[in-house]
Amino acid sequence: MGRVFVVELEGRSYRCKFCKTHLALADDLVSRAFHCRRGKAYLFNNAVNLVVGALEERLMLSGLHTVADIFCCCCGQIVGWKYEAAHERSQKYKEGKYVLERGRIVDEADFSTEFYIDTRPSMSDAEDV
Repeated sequence: MGRVFVVELEGRSYRCKFCKTHLALADDLVSRAFHCRRGKAYLFNNAVNLVVGALEERLMLSGLHTVADIFCCCCGQIVGWKYEAAHERSQKYKEGKYVLERGRIVDEADFSTEFYIDTRPSMSDAEDV
């Protein structure tokens, strides 16, 4: 298969929930009003570090679309789908865009609030005298 080269995005980004690989920039977010079988999803103009699956016709709530599932290039988990073609005129704006499932991505901003509790035993104030 060869070596996988991963694109590191600069700026606030969304990452794969499973391996933390960069997938899309927050600046490329078009809409948070999408849904999938597993819950909420976000529409992006661009996405990186993906493997695009086979094209298939899917009947969605908004009509018939030609889509391809997209997978994280590092861990192989499905993270959403890419719209290749929309069969209804009102849906053409989706063509070439990516949908990332909210339950399969994490917002980089969430990383800045992570902290770890030190569980090693330490001395109490009374012992510090």
